[in-house]
Amino acid sequence: MNPRTRLSSGNGLAAASVPTAALPGQRTHKLKSQPAPKAELPPSGSADGSVLDSGLEALIKFFSSLKLTVVCLTLGMILVFWGTLAQVDLGLYKAQNEFFRSFVIYWGPKGENWRVPIFPGGYLVGGLLLINLVTAHFKRFRLSREKIGIWMVHVGLILLLLGQLLTDILSRESMLHLREGQAKNYSESTRQCELAVIDTTDPDTDKVVAFPQTLLTPNKEIRNAEMPFALRVKQFFPNSTLDNRAPEATAPPPANQGIGPRVVVKGLPRVTDMDHRDVPSAVLEVLTPQGASLGTWLVSEFVEQPQSFTWNQRSYQMVLRLQRFYKPFSIRLLQFRHDIYPGTDIPKNFSSRVQLQNPATGENREVLIYMNNPLRYAGETFYQADWDRDDHGSILQVVHNPSWLTPYFSCVLVGLGLVVQFATHLLGFTFKRRTA
Repeated sequence: MNPRTRLSSGNGLAAASVPTAALPGQRTHKLKSQPAPKAELPPSGSADGSVLDSGLEALIKFFSSLKLTVVCLTLGMILVFWGTLAQVDLGLYKAQNEFFRSFVIYWGPKGENWRVPIFPGGYLVGGLLLINLVTAHFKRFRLSREKIGIWMVHVGLILLLLGQLLTDILSRESMLHLREGQAKNYSESTRQCELAVIDTTDPDTDKVVAFPQTLLTPNKEIRNAEMPFALRVKQFFPNSTLDNRAPEATAPPPANQGIGPRVVVKGLPRVTDMDHRDVPSAVLEVLTPQGASLGTWLVSEFVEQPQSFTWNQRSYQMVLRLQRFYKPFSIRLLQFRHDIYPGTDIPKNFSSRVQLQNPATGENREVLIYMNNPLRYAGETFYQADWDRDDHGSILQVVHNPSWLTPYFSCVLVGLGLVVQFATHLLGFTFKRRTA
C-alpha cells in the first residue's frame, strides 16, 4: 500500500493529493495548488442590454404570432362585411374612406361634433397583417433549396398586399368628355374641384394658377408667388344650389361683384351615392398687397362663365371647376358609334375613334377605343365608359395606376411557388423510394 494524505480546501474550490513517501526507484512529484477562479462581474450596461433584447424578442414574438394572423384575418372579414353593408346608407365613396382608407373607424351620435374610435380600419388591419407576414417569414423560414417554393409564395403575398396599398395611394381615376371634333389635353376629376385664377392679359397665352378644393376654408387667405394679390374665403359651401335673387329681396347678396348681386346661394347636405355628386360654391374677396379689398365674387360650378376683374392694368378670371389633370399630349374625338342590334334597343357596340397627337414625340395616329379594348398610353389607360345621349359625344374613363401590374405578378409568383414546392417534395419522395 502507498499511503497518501488527501488535502481538500474547506470551500471546495481546490483539492490536491500529496505523496508522503516515495517507493524505491520512483521520483517524488510536487503538485502545485490551482488558484481559485475569480468571480466574473457582469459588464457595465448588461442589465439594460438584456432588457432591450428581451423587449425586442417579445416584440418579434408578438408580430410573428399565428394568433395575430388569425385575429387580423377575422377583423378583415368583419370589416369587409360591415363596410359593404354601410354602403347602403353612406354610399360607395364615403364607406371606402371611413372603413377601408382609414386606420380607425369612428362613431358619434347624429348632430354631435364628438366621435370615439370603435374598430380598426383597413389601413391598420392590412398593415398589421403585412408586418405579421414579413416577421413570421424571416423568423421561421431560412432560404434553402427545400424552402424556395415557400419563399416564392410568401414574397407573392407580400407584393399583393403592398400592391393594393400602392394602388390605393397612387392610383387616380378621371374622366375625359369629348364632343365629336373636340380635342383636349386634360382629363377631369369626377368629384373634386379646384379654384382656377387665370391671367388673360396676354392674348396668346393664359397663365393659370389652380388651388385644390381643400384650401377653400372659410376665413382663410390664399396666397401664391405667381399671383400678385390674395384671396380671402368668405364662405364655402361643399354642396350648394343657386337661385335667381328676387328684386324685392332685402337680404344682402352673397357677393357684390360679377354674378353675385343677381343670385342666392343655398347650402345643401352632402351626397355620397354614385349617381350624384356635390356641387360646391364659394364667396371670395380679392385683396391687394396693401390689404385693400377689390370686392367679393361668387364662384360656383353652376356658373360656367368665369368671373372677371381687372387690377394693376391686368385682366384676371376666377372659376370653380372640376379638378384638371393636364397631359403632354392631346386626344381628339373623330367619331363615336353607338350600334344596336336590328329591331331592338339592345346595345351592340360603343366605340370612339380618336386622334392621338404628341408634339414632343411627333406622334400622330388614330386609335379605336371600344368595350374591353382600352387605349394604354403614357402610363394611363383610357376606357370607353359612357356617351352623350345624342350619340355625338363620348366619355372616356382615364385610369392612372403605376402599380397595375403588381397583382398579376403576385398571383403568378404565388402559383409558381406552390408548383415549385409541390414538385420539390414530389421529386424528393420519388428519389427516396427508388434508392430504398
